[in-house]
Amino acid sequence: MKPAVLLTFDSMRHANTGLHSFGHRLGSEIVRQAQTDLKVSAYTYPPQQGFLGDAANYVRHRKFHRWFFPQRAQFELVHFADQYCRFGPARVRGRTIMTVHDLNQLHEQGIDSARVRKHMARMQIKVAGADHIVAISHFVAADIVRHFPEARAKLSVIHNGADWSAPPAGHRPAVVPTQPFLFALGMVCPKKNFHVLVPLLRGNGRQLLIAGVLQEPYRQKILAEAAAWGVADRVIITGAVSAADKNWYYANCEAFAFPSLAEGFGLPVIEAMYHGKPVFLSTLTALPEVGGDAAYYFENFDPAHMAQVFEAGLADFNEHGGAERVRLHASQFTWERAAAAYLALYRRCLA
Repeated sequence: MKPAVLLTFDSMRHANTGLHSFGHRLGSEIVRQAQTDLKVSAYTYPPQQGFLGDAANYVRHRKFHRWFFPQRAQFELVHFADQYCRFGPARVRGRTIMTVHDLNQLHEQGIDSARVRKHMARMQIKVAGADHIVAISHFVAADIVRHFPEARAKLSVIHNGADWSAPPAGHRPAVVPTQPFLFALGMVCPKKNFHVLVPLLRGNGRQLLIAGVLQEPYRQKILAEAAAWGVADRVIITGAVSAADKNWYYANCEAFAFPSLAEGFGLPVIEAMYHGKPVFLSTLTALPEVGGDAAYYFENFDPAHMAQVFEAGLADFNEHGGAERVRLHASQFTWERAAAAYLALYRRCLA
């Protein structure tokens, strides 16, 4: 009889987010590769029911699962696909794996924040209770060991995958820039730091298009920055976009910019590289690990420095075969490879 494995997808409630992409693509690939020797079930919200196809079973998310999980003895192994799981390792009887995507609160707010201390106390319980911890980058792994040193012996790193996919033939988003444009993608919130990109529009005809789930106060900050620099007519904030729109923007942008303050990985970085685009990043948290030598980096957010890095990076990219270089770098990160690594870990834990 095949061992029963449960993957929890607590963070797939909102589409157009990195955690949603992670769950969908990793889950699909695990189900595809595991059919011969594992029975895979997915713990999901109602809108995701059936999202991994008929080869998987489904357990519906319920509010009371925070305190009691009736199926706690039905699975030989439970993989908590992120650290925000509604019920933790203590609620099940099988072997447990937890993927930790980041400890970004530490980098955004600092350990002295009461909210961060509460979050870390909850993480301490989950980390202690899991049989194995997976970090999505070496940077996150180092954060985990620094704050939970007892996890060192049960910790491994499995990088995320990413995809290249073209927009459907003839597709055009509802919002189409009229000039060469920089593309930025992610939740429109302070952590993403998008407002520092606005001065890159000075003295040229470029536009800046930012796509992602909106936090209105931060959207207003970006627009105020655009007005202050006299480029308000060239900053576009679309809100959440479809996968087809996202791929159109990747395919047609002049460059992709991601000056984030805190990332456990940064899926859009590799997605943009799969499209053969120059990528400009901050040097913070996991971004240098993910972008490697194929990206260009803002050492700080001074407008003059950023403009110099941007113009020099574009020239280097266009003169030295940048598109081939970034595609080669991106090819290291595939969901097939990530799923195979997770399945090898599942089998070791079950053994």
